Amino acid sequence: MNRLKLFFLLRKNTKLSEKRNPMFEANQYGKFFGYIGIGVFVIEFIALGTFLGWIAAKEDEPQLVLYTMPFILILDFGMRFLTQQTPMMLVKPYLLTPISKFAAIDCFLIQQVLDLGNLVWMAAFMPYVFIVWCGGLTNWAALGMLVLLHLMVVVNSQWYLLVRTLVNQSMWWWLLPAAFYGALILPFFVLPDDIGEKVFEFIGENILEPYAFSWWTFLLFAVLFVGLFAINRHLQMHLIYDEIGKKEKTKLKHVSEFKSLERFGQIGEYLKLEVKSTMRNKAIRSRFIQGVCFITFFSLMIAFTSVYNSSFERNFWCLYAFVFFGSVNLTKVMCPEGNYIDLLMVHEENILTLLRAKYYYYCAILVLPFAFTLIPVFTGKFSLLMVLAYLFTATGPIYAMLFQMAVYNKQTLPLNDKITGKNQMENKWQAIVSMIGMFVPVIEVLILQAIFDETVAYWILLLIGLGFTLTETYWMRNIYQRMMRRRYSNLEGFHSTR
Repeated sequence: MNRLKLFFLLRKNTKLSEKRNPMFEANQYGKFFGYIGIGVFVIEFIALGTFLGWIAAKEDEPQLVLYTMPFILILDFGMRFLTQQTPMMLVKPYLLTPISKFAAIDCFLIQQVLDLGNLVWMAAFMPYVFIVWCGGLTNWAALGMLVLLHLMVVVNSQWYLLVRTLVNQSMWWWLLPAAFYGALILPFFVLPDDIGEKVFEFIGENILEPYAFSWWTFLLFAVLFVGLFAINRHLQMHLIYDEIGKKEKTKLKHVSEFKSLERFGQIGEYLKLEVKSTMRNKAIRSRFIQGVCFITFFSLMIAFTSVYNSSFERNFWCLYAFVFFGSVNLTKVMCPEGNYIDLLMVHEENILTLLRAKYYYYCAILVLPFAFTLIPVFTGKFSLLMVLAYLFTATGPIYAMLFQMAVYNKQTLPLNDKITGKNQMENKWQAIVSMIGMFVPVIEVLILQAIFDETVAYWILLLIGLGFTLTETYWMRNIYQRMMRRRYSNLEGFHSTR
């Protein structure tokens, strides 16, 4: 069997495995809402490409888009954590078959290079290139620009695979992308205005203008692509054989006891469990780090640039900072506990205590996004009232809605499930409540602003959030009672999906 036939066979098998998965129907709902999210991004990308294109055509600087590429590539890098799997996860079922393992890895790597997700950024690139072409750029230069921009995204996809694979082995590898992307964007924030202008003017005149779309630039990124592809190919195979051979490195670790939480009794014990899960569970820890990176990035973008200056965008990203941790973890509330749900049923109201501990924990970690959103407050992009309104909206109505999933979730999640795995949504309600939590409060604020003014809108939102937050005891008990009425159905689901 040649490589081309093998490529199509493996692609077909991947599609069939997704359809045969018990969670395929639930994933369809997740995909539906995912397509809605992609649609929103595409509209924004078209607007961004059009805006940059008009500026580039007016200033007669077609290379202007390259100044924004560091930010685009960082956003692309972060978005891939939600959708893209590593080849190692896909090739494992074929290790005992008589096909070449390197051929299988090559096929999966090529499949990810040709993935349609890499074309999403064309929604921004094509309007930009069309406008600068109308402004006088030659046909070949416009085509070369489009190809080069797409090549940058493809190289970024290989860079993501390398980083994601290394991070799975050790969290210290996060320092690699942090150092790389920090070196790209920190000059925008830390250099004084006069020095920054001179540096960017030097880069523009001596690098971007003469070499932006030359053959040397194409050659550079082609070499980067080939090099990263070869590194990924070797690394994936090396790690696959390590995993098959159960090659593990074990070392003694200091076990934190968190004795300060013992004063809270049984709730304190469950708080310890939440803290240790975040520290030790790969999936939860990855989501936590991802959230910190996203929130920090967008807070700095909003604080120090003119990006996301519209009322909707500012409100959405402020709310997103407080909703993120809940939307990625509380939508799956009780799913990890499905591994030992029988033990939680032994003592009366054990689960109620666990749910309250989770609520207090996820309220406590909102201190982090609160600190990050103070940066735009100091620069005048956010108001303190706005930040407090969305903070208590998260701890109040949004958390009250997300904890309702404890009643309906009945699929057990592996305790060390990876964020790049499949089946990110176990049922349709998880996607629905996540979307509602992300958009409804923003729509509510915009409507109230149209009727009253911004201050009144945020005060109303703040009072509603405080009302739900202060009455947590009552709605949490209601969730527990409804969950107990469905306990046998939920137990059956947890048992069947372990």
